[in-house]
Amino acid sequence: MDNPLSDLDRPNSYIGRSVPRPNAARLLAGQGRYVDDLRLPRMLHAAFLRSPFAHARIVSVDTAAARAMQGVAGVFTRADMDGVCTPWVGTLAHFTGLKSAPQGPLAGERATWQGEPVAIVCARSRAEAEDAAALIDIEWEELEPLPPLAAALEAAPLHPELRDNLAFTRAVDVGGADSAFALEDSVVVEAAFRTGRHTGVTLEPRAILADWQPGEEKLTVHHSFQAPHMMREVLSKHLALPEAAVRVVCGDVGGSFGIKVHIYPDEIATCVASRLLGRPVKFIADRLESFTSDIHCRDHEVAARLAVGPDGRLRALEMDDVTGIGPYSVYPRTSAVEGNQVVNLTGSWYALPAYKARLRVAFQTRTPTCQYRAVGHPVAVAVTEGLMDLAAERLGMDPAALRRLNLIPDDAYPHTSPAGLRFEALSLQKSFDKLLAMMDYDALRRDQAEARSRGVYRGIGLASFVELTNPGPAFYGIGGAPISAQDGTMVRLDPGGSVTVSSSVTEQGQGTEAVLAQVVAHQLSIPVKDVRVVTGDTERTPYGGGTWASRGAGIGGESALQAARALKANILALAGAVMQADPSDLDLRDGQVVDAAGAPRMAMAEVGRLGYFRVDLLPPGFQPEFSVIRHWLPRQYPFAFTNGAQASYLEVDPDTGFVKLLGHWVVEDCGTVINPLLVDEQVRGGVVQGIGAALLEECLYDERDNLLTGSMADYLVPMMGEMPDIAVGHVETPTKESVLGAKGAGEAGTAGAPAAVMNAINDALRPLGAAKIQQQPATPERILRALGKV
Repeated sequence: MDNPLSDLDRPNSYIGRSVPRPNAARLLAGQGRYVDDLRLPRMLHAAFLRSPFAHARIVSVDTAAARAMQGVAGVFTRADMDGVCTPWVGTLAHFTGLKSAPQGPLAGERATWQGEPVAIVCARSRAEAEDAAALIDIEWEELEPLPPLAAALEAAPLHPELRDNLAFTRAVDVGGADSAFALEDSVVVEAAFRTGRHTGVTLEPRAILADWQPGEEKLTVHHSFQAPHMMREVLSKHLALPEAAVRVVCGDVGGSFGIKVHIYPDEIATCVASRLLGRPVKFIADRLESFTSDIHCRDHEVAARLAVGPDGRLRALEMDDVTGIGPYSVYPRTSAVEGNQVVNLTGSWYALPAYKARLRVAFQTRTPTCQYRAVGHPVAVAVTEGLMDLAAERLGMDPAALRRLNLIPDDAYPHTSPAGLRFEALSLQKSFDKLLAMMDYDALRRDQAEARSRGVYRGIGLASFVELTNPGPAFYGIGGAPISAQDGTMVRLDPGGSVTVSSSVTEQGQGTEAVLAQVVAHQLSIPVKDVRVVTGDTERTPYGGGTWASRGAGIGGESALQAARALKANILALAGAVMQADPSDLDLRDGQVVDAAGAPRMAMAEVGRLGYFRVDLLPPGFQPEFSVIRHWLPRQYPFAFTNGAQASYLEVDPDTGFVKLLGHWVVEDCGTVINPLLVDEQVRGGVVQGIGAALLEECLYDERDNLLTGSMADYLVPMMGEMPDIAVGHVETPTKESVLGAKGAGEAGTAGAPAAVMNAINDALRPLGAAKIQQQPATPERILRALGKV
């Protein structure tokens, strides 16, 4: 790579510094500007009539009473929207055999999950809209819901035109796994793993304000969303509008975690309603709607086994994953990706000679599932690391020693996993060794033994992992989805010497704006306070993919670096022309153009004023260019893989089944760490979400597929007082594909935490002879059941 980042490092470099988020003070002061804060003239509020059944035929719908209610401007069903909005299908061309039924903004002949939108009411207020929705007279014929997971594959097809309930299947068989398991001296361990459905529970629920302007034939959408350019493409295609007639604005977003990167029928219906009425329409999901309509995730049943030699070397891993996705594959990213990731990732960080896997993706009559933070990673890590602990126990080896023996060596790269993942360079062994040192593993084992002598049961759980970040065009573009792998950044020098950065990556609380400002300030050697960042507006930013899959710093940051370098060259060219000096003898330092001796010669503000206001003083033919756009995407590898390791130390009360978290440690290698503060807090936040999955969070259904956990009273999330101290350490292995060398960091905490916690629980219960707990969340009831007490 030409001109690596280290060539430009200076004592005042912003790379590697913990710069606070520029918008943090404003948001903490309650000055955020979210979708629900927006008020437009003649604006209407939307409410939806949703299916009370998991599966039912819509016999008839009478909206007359609702339409007649005072304050109501419009009531629409699927029939009203079919001529305005074309259906979509959530498939990808490179997922051979993936199938799904067409889906529209509202249910048509049938509802296929409890909470599916059936009709939209637009009124002067949300209260009036909800009252009118209650007046819609709808006749239902309740139908049988599909049975859970694997049983659904044998049931009558939910969508008869698809012939069965198997949405997608994939098989991998490399290295002769069957032969490895058949070896006489192979030590074989096996287990059934179950991960509970859960969802994102963002602080700000989904929100959209659609504003169709009839006079201009233009649609402006204010959206709590992650990928505005993708949304513009979808609206343009399915509402038959020119791209230039659609503007998507994503202002302040109160959290997302992947929940807000999918196409939701109710949000499309809101846009269609605005177009039909010629007025702005706002929809803000309430919490019950969120639980029944936000995508869910991680509904997996996995049967797996591991073959190990007497020396502790891994020989083969086999897994069979059945995952449920609800009634449709979610558009446009598809619901098959999560299960596909589980197949790709399971066992991939170990030197594994043979691997056999089968994936079956099943339709269900439950809320659709799709990508959520650390897509597929927590399942793959829980399966792999759960088997490693079982193997260590069977062999009589220390769990840390077994892992250290089998991790891919740090000098073995590039490396291709059995499932075909290509790793450029990882630090699995170095990261694991650092983790053991951080937690003082041997001291914790001594503390554990001492506690057991007092009848206190503590456990240590370990988990290594890899994390998929910075996805390239081979991830979605190759499948025909309107999802860009590249991101663009415009960097502009303003007349006063400050800099404006406009980027296609977006901000939902990760600190993206701070990172972009740091990268540009570093390249131009100006104070970071002099850099203003604009994101989230398809009319004000270059085209790009947005923020998802931990790509903001790695892809968006690199495009910002390239644009800033180009702007720097233009600044020095102008300064050289004025000073009659070779630009290669000049540099930027502390807001000044300096000569070869480092002496200040011209302030950036002076450069700006000359370029904008006094071009007459420049040599004839010299054209200043102070607005520069650069786009970047990874080419050499489909993904930039990061890696890390986690450990949990906890205590289990065998009388109550309650778990007390005593400590948690993470070592993460995300390449170049641009902002340690933001990376550490991203990791900590991810760990908390992972702990929630391991101990608390689960979307439960009854036998009719009615959701039982539709409020915060029923759906448990981690609380601050319940969380342990989370220590974070780093190893840096920059990717060589970019100058910046940054990989993603947003999903590492979530990827490894559930496995570490589950292994710690089983370690704590080992002296009590309890059955292994491989079902998440490990609730007190499930722990007591494992102990034979309930």
